[in-house]
Amino acid sequence: MSMKGIVFLMIACCINSLALSQTLRTKDREAILAVMEQQESAWNKGDLEGFMKGYWDSDSLRFIGKSGITYGWKPTLANYQRGYPDRAAMGKLKFTILRVESLGKDVAHVTGAWLLTREKDAPSGYFTLLWRKIKGQWVIVADHSS
Repeated sequence: MSMKGIVFLMIACCINSLALSQTLRTKDREAILAVMEQQESAWNKGDLEGFMKGYWDSDSLRFIGKSGITYGWKPTLANYQRGYPDRAAMGKLKFTILRVESLGKDVAHVTGAWLLTREKDAPSGYFTLLWRKIKGQWVIVADHSS
């Protein structure tokens, strides 16, 4: 392949990469952020099952945290219930979204920070979420929170 061909191929790859990064339409980005707002609201009402509605209801859901990997919607809910047994433990949740990007037509990656404000402390951390649009709905299929 000639040098011109290589340069052309590199430019085409860059353009394709830019196009993919912009394939997450505004309405999809807004839908993802709306789910996160609903999660925040449900958490702040003490509604863990409502919070979990943002997650894929599947045995293939992955949650990665300090204790390792949890597979499945029900085990993830059970972990939340053990870790946050009452409203005092749950505190008030606030998400800060740092980046939302497309990884394909129906796949997105969200990076952000979380903060719990409680009476005696304010734990915080970061998350990366892998989202998929399944049956017309955006859901979290993998969550890595620290």
